[in-house]
Amino acid sequence: MDWADSSEQAAFRAQVHDFIESRLPQYYRKRRKRDTVGLEDNHEQHIVHGDAEAKAAATEWQSALAEQGWVAPHWPKEYGGGGLSTMEHFIYNQEMALAAAPQPGGQGVGLLGPTMLVHGTPEQKAKYLGPTLRGEMRWAQGFSEPGAGSDLGSLQCRAVRDGDEWVINGQKLWTSTAHKSNWIFGLFRTDPEAPKHRGISFLVMDQSTPGIQVRPIISMGWEHATNETFYEDVRIPAENVVGEQNRGWYVGMTLLDFERSNIAGAVTNRRRITRLLDHVKGAEDTQHIGDRLPHVRDKIADRWIESEVLFNFSFRIISLQNQGLVPNYEASTSKIFSSELIQRTSNTGMKLFGMYANLWDRDDALSPLDAAFTQEYVHSVVLTIFGGSNEIQRNIIATRGLGLPRG
Repeated sequence: MDWADSSEQAAFRAQVHDFIESRLPQYYRKRRKRDTVGLEDNHEQHIVHGDAEAKAAATEWQSALAEQGWVAPHWPKEYGGGGLSTMEHFIYNQEMALAAAPQPGGQGVGLLGPTMLVHGTPEQKAKYLGPTLRGEMRWAQGFSEPGAGSDLGSLQCRAVRDGDEWVINGQKLWTSTAHKSNWIFGLFRTDPEAPKHRGISFLVMDQSTPGIQVRPIISMGWEHATNETFYEDVRIPAENVVGEQNRGWYVGMTLLDFERSNIAGAVTNRRRITRLLDHVKGAEDTQHIGDRLPHVRDKIADRWIESEVLFNFSFRIISLQNQGLVPNYEASTSKIFSSELIQRTSNTGMKLFGMYANLWDRDDALSPLDAAFTQEYVHSVVLTIFGGSNEIQRNIIATRGLGLPRG
């Protein structure tokens, strides 16, 4: 691992930093003083459901990034991306996180695009990649089902071939961003007689197709971040299968962001702990803290140390990728550590603020640090579940990292 930038990397970091400082809309600059919490406060939310100011800022920022090819910095230049190297992409993500600058594109840029680049036909690439970069196609992921979450291979949502069309019936669950998207990609069972992880195809579809219904799921933090989706005799063109028919499981397994270091998560957590420390050291009015600091001081120190550990996990992963290696159990280790650290950090802030941690309203003058720790504590419950539950990640570490036999 090399923590220092080369001269070329330092120059690129300065380029990204200067670009952000010169082009980031004022709307986002003002938000730097306030931690983002939950899953909904993002670029897609602003551009689809935001007020006039939010939509204008989101559109302006996406246009500025598009000039550099940085809406999809990891895509090849011939498809409108930035063509960045592995390390340049890492630096780009780090600077964006340090500036609290939003990254447009969502699941279309991070997930669908890389999959299409590997498995799509020339016609599919021409049809989908450009509109995705421009924000004309906004994508949701249809993977999980009521009986197929961590065990995704058990999915049952059916797609039956009928001439030149697929006819889809069934249900998907936890379809995040479906209320902000206009296209869906997902895995559907196309051969029910095949073994569990076979007979599955990767399909894409226009969300306005008759028979698709999206119903909101409201979280315990009153947040609408995900949905359940229902398919009733949904007909889509046969050409909408990506990759080989009945081999969609293997297509889906490549559906990963090219950059898996989670440097943005490490920077965000470090910033949150720093803000808590600054509040403790600079607080003249100690009503939020009272006499609780001596009982929480060691926990705050632990959280700072743990944030440094997470930061180094990110450097470890990117160092592997920079050598042409594919992180496997290393990424699982980072996912577990990151998700549980966010929960511990939020819990530590709540313990420090005592009864004031019961205040939910971020605009209440009595809410310590605009209730960010309280809200994040509630929103963070899901972090150890989605994206592959931590139990599944521990199995990956055990079998692929430690070489332990399967039970």
